[in-house]
Amino acid sequence: MIKKIIKRNGDIVDFDKNKIIHAILQAMKETTEGENQLLAKNIADHINNIEEENLEVEQIQDLVEDELMKSNRKDVAKEYIRYRYKRNLVRESNTTDKSILELLNGTNEYWNNENSNKDAKVVTVQRDYLAGITSTDITKRFLLPPDIVKAHTLGILHFHDADYFAQKALNNCGLINLEDMLQNGTVVNGYMIEKPHRLLTAMTIATQIITAVASSQYGGCTITLTHLAPFVRNSYNYHLNRYLKRKINKDTAIKYAKEDLYKEIKDSIQTLNYQINSMSTTNGQSPFLSIFMYLNENKEYKEENALLMVELLKQRIISMKNEVGIYVTQAFPKLLYTLEEDNIKEGTKYWYLTKLASKCTALRFVPDYISEEIMLRDKGDCFPCMGCRSFLTPDRTTKNLSKCNNYIKGHKYYGRFNQGVVTLNLPDISLSSKGDFNEFWKLFNERMELCHKALQYRHNRLKGTLSDVAPILWQHGAYARLKKGEKIDKLLYDGYSTISLGYAGLYECVKYMTGESHTQYNGKEFGLKVMKALNDKCTKWKEEENIDYSLYGSPIESTTYKFAKCLKKRFGIIKGITDKNYITNSYHVPVFEEINPFDKLSLESQFQKLSPGGAISYIECADLTHNTQAVLQVMQFIYNHIMYAELNIKSDYCQKCGYNGEIKIIDDQGELVWECPNCGNRDKDTMNVTRRTCGYIGTNYWNQGRTQEIAERYVHLDDHIAGDDNN
Repeated sequence: MIKKIIKRNGDIVDFDKNKIIHAILQAMKETTEGENQLLAKNIADHINNIEEENLEVEQIQDLVEDELMKSNRKDVAKEYIRYRYKRNLVRESNTTDKSILELLNGTNEYWNNENSNKDAKVVTVQRDYLAGITSTDITKRFLLPPDIVKAHTLGILHFHDADYFAQKALNNCGLINLEDMLQNGTVVNGYMIEKPHRLLTAMTIATQIITAVASSQYGGCTITLTHLAPFVRNSYNYHLNRYLKRKINKDTAIKYAKEDLYKEIKDSIQTLNYQINSMSTTNGQSPFLSIFMYLNENKEYKEENALLMVELLKQRIISMKNEVGIYVTQAFPKLLYTLEEDNIKEGTKYWYLTKLASKCTALRFVPDYISEEIMLRDKGDCFPCMGCRSFLTPDRTTKNLSKCNNYIKGHKYYGRFNQGVVTLNLPDISLSSKGDFNEFWKLFNERMELCHKALQYRHNRLKGTLSDVAPILWQHGAYARLKKGEKIDKLLYDGYSTISLGYAGLYECVKYMTGESHTQYNGKEFGLKVMKALNDKCTKWKEEENIDYSLYGSPIESTTYKFAKCLKKRFGIIKGITDKNYITNSYHVPVFEEINPFDKLSLESQFQKLSPGGAISYIECADLTHNTQAVLQVMQFIYNHIMYAELNIKSDYCQKCGYNGEIKIIDDQGELVWECPNCGNRDKDTMNVTRRTCGYIGTNYWNQGRTQEIAERYVHLDDHIAGDDNN
């Protein structure tokens, strides 16, 4: 006998057969024969006696249709089907209208906290979100099949960026081929930009390119300083020749040229910071930019690269002023510093750069750190992530698919991109299995095929896209130099781009199935088994379709709250599993678990290796501004043990009282609010709060789920490990 009904939004309510009777009678009223109370009651009684305790609304309605078709009132079945269809259209329309009105009125919790670097009060952001609401509606009603929409709604999986999916042209993230664009020219907004001759001009053009690229996709993008380093030498030669032409002796000319060069480098980096943080893309935010800092990337320009790095780090330490003129931590660009053989140990040539980086991290979160040694071991090459964490697969292209001017077989990374992400909710599988391992793996395989189907929809949505839809990407060098009217299809195969199977909540999944965290033996063994199975699926799909499916540790900034709420609705409150408003990101050790920072990084390195499509590990830190020795110790550990990691700090400012310590999270009758501990200020508009969200820095607050996760973070690295700088 049916006891509970699972509604479309995931809510579980008591079964009421009178609602079936009412719906059938409504359909009967539309027929010439009219109502038949007895038939309606008999159908409702029959369904009520089915040997299932819980059914979904759609299943109930399917049963009603079946029973009507079996009866002699097929005219009622026809009207009932029509009635269902009309109600669905009304429901979808009402949901969209409601979302739009709530967005404009500032009362929609989801859109107010959807992205910690967007302010939903700003008209450019609202315009992006309005388009997003419309796109999501079109995506759910017309572009995706019902099983994927249902799984997305119930939180079984998450179909990322549905708010951009309706537009048949948008990719996720990528590595900008800045070298080709600067060295060989490009076109922006229909105007040719020829090769610049000095650094300042090159940097200005670069910021224009970055903004154009970020406006033509929805994910992050990355450039490398290496592509700007040749223009440092060009500028030096320009200044030197200028003095030599004036008949100044060579030694003096060199001295003056260097002074002018350093001034130009300073101005260029300042231009970069101002441009990236003052310009808005078409999605209403600053370009989501990462900058790769890798000395060995081009050894010919190593010294020039180092000069750029020094200035970039120095200016980031100072950072930028807020609206009241106080220096606060800026979110972008994210900095990616590569730890290498000649900068990781004291006494090496570029140790001074690493020391400067440690000072910057202790004060401003960044840079994050990539180990050249581990990347070469695991990927065979060293290259940056696209945005915050998404990594390309090692280059397997055999020819110049993009028609770029700087193709090197086996080392093609800049110009490649990601097609999109679908994330699997791992805790939902474990809870659905009720702890039975056979059932777990059966459900795992079913959910994998559902994710695969969703990813194929992402891939097929991009197929057939013409290069004309985003000339900066596909025609003028950022990702390719295709002809006008040429399709981008060949860039979707043969390893040129990737498509990501994301996953979330490995900890909760493992904890429910084994009773242990994956920091313990049995939990770790099962967790690694799950990761291997996820990778095996990606490998299988890749071999069958020649598409680079890759496993990805999803950031789930706002989705963590959605998944947590869905799990509560479907399974109730289960201690240690569903009793929070968030689930744990990717393979991470849960934020509240007390663990040594080095043990954490060492353990997570084993899981990160099995997440080749991208992942990042972190440790939470106390104030280390006077203890950069601790930061350096962690950096050296990263170099030897894990490919990609970051250190989380806190960087806040209260505009009302001038307090620059940590703004606290307070529980006010079940609602988490931010409060200045000095003056009690709770006005978000007069506080600068900066936290690491999910690999990148957030400055515009978070939903209740992510806020709880931030509040519960255990401090792995306190302010006494490795000793004080003053000792």
